[in-house]
Amino acid sequence: VEAIAVTPDDLTVIEGIGPKIAELLAADGITTFAALAATPADRLKELLLAGGRRFAIADPATWPQQAALAASGDKAGLAALQASLKGGRKAN
Repeated sequence: VEAIAVTPDDLTVIEGIGPKIAELLAADGITTFAALAATPADRLKELLLAGGRRFAIADPATWPQQAALAASGDKAGLAALQASLKGGRKAN
């Protein structure tokens, strides 16, 4: 059986994810928008906390929603959502 190669997506497109957080997610097998979209925010927070204090400040609450838009190719929807965010968080 031949393994199907999955091309990783650039998760730094997601507001609130930088290169180091993308590396942390990749270490847990989250390398695509689809995988990120399918991961509950609670699980993402667990991964961040396990990664150390420097990641604890990140708020992954909107990451699955952003990733779902990116995975579906909805650039306008993603841009609109990201415009309402500040550092990946919903702006008050």
